[in-house]
Amino acid sequence: MYALHASPSTAAPLAKRCKCARFSIMINATQIRGARAMIGMSIEELAAASGLPVETVAALEKGEFAGEPHALFDVRSTLEAHGIIFLSSGNQDEGGPGIRLRARTSSDDGIRPENLNAANDD
Repeated sequence: MYALHASPSTAAPLAKRCKCARFSIMINATQIRGARAMIGMSIEELAAASGLPVETVAALEKGEFAGEPHALFDVRSTLEAHGIIFLSSGNQDEGGPGIRLRARTSSDDGIRPENLNAANDD
């Protein structure tokens, strides 16, 4: 079991190294809140999608959660499934920890302007 805490003045990392290498970077409460906001997901929707109580997700977002690391893993997995990429400190131009959306694939780019017509304009 991991104790996951953050003070109001700092966004302390919530994740200690998990057994899975894919989840070895640490994420913090600010990244969780930002990721949820970036994809337009309510805290209730995130809790339902990750199979956790709303109170647990709220605690993770405040950095005040002390409990099973699986809760953090479940939230992170859910957000990543919705297109979020978590950036660790030192990634991407030395900006520190952050988030971004996964690049769109060519299959979901929509209709190119030159292909618009009355038949596909809904």
